Amino acid sequence: MDISTVLGLLLGVVFIIGGIVTSGQLGTYLHAPAIIIVLGGTIASTLASFPLKNFLNTSKVIKKAFFYKATSPDEVIGEVINLANIARKEGLLALEEYAEELNDEFLHKGIMLIVDGTDPELVRNILETELIFLEERHMDGQSIFETMGTYSPAFGMIGTLIGLINMLKHIDDPSTIGPNMSVALVTTFYGSILANVVFLPLSRKLKIRSKSEVLVKELIVEGLLSIQAGENPRIIEEKLKTFIPPEMRKNYKEKLEREGA
Repeated sequence: MDISTVLGLLLGVVFIIGGIVTSGQLGTYLHAPAIIIVLGGTIASTLASFPLKNFLNTSKVIKKAFFYKATSPDEVIGEVINLANIARKEGLLALEEYAEELNDEFLHKGIMLIVDGTDPELVRNILETELIFLEERHMDGQSIFETMGTYSPAFGMIGTLIGLINMLKHIDDPSTIGPNMSVALVTTFYGSILANVVFLPLSRKLKIRSKSEVLVKELIVEGLLSIQAGENPRIIEEKLKTFIPPEMRKNYKEKLEREGA
């Protein structure tokens, strides 16, 4: 489970509730019609914006935000260097047996392409095309939450307008102005909360997940093509290290030193 996602959502709710309790009554902010307008309207408009299949996959997308086993780029570099050493000592065909034990379908596919003697340019095209469609699938999930983050404040304003209309309808009774105005503003409150505490943060987290996964696969592509070209494992390692930030390179170096020790 991703601790930062859970902790961020919980803290957002806790701080908001804490601010309400210290300055007023929590019950004032609980209003069923406002929830129906904002949440129901947001879901309805999002459903109208996307194919049904994409919308129904939202639960799987949410799962990725909370449950995700990240693959560290330095682990991938180590894996590629291991492959490079095998290919250098035993030849490219020796990688086929090694590939059968891999759980990573993308890496397995790349190895089988070079073992089969596929032209390097074609290998790159096939793997990069798969990367492009991977990013597009990820963007589908991200855009759903971005859309919900856009619609929810709008429906908050719609709820506010409904409340103001009801207030103006009974403006001749001063005792109803305060309660009706309060109800009108609660819908705007709900819309802002859903957008800025839930939908937009989840969308941002999915973008970060996608960038991390794409980086790992780009490392695999460059590593496999370098192995196919017969480059020295040390040169391959230095080439792949340029993909990762300096701090991660330092950690990778320390890891190698520990393993060597």
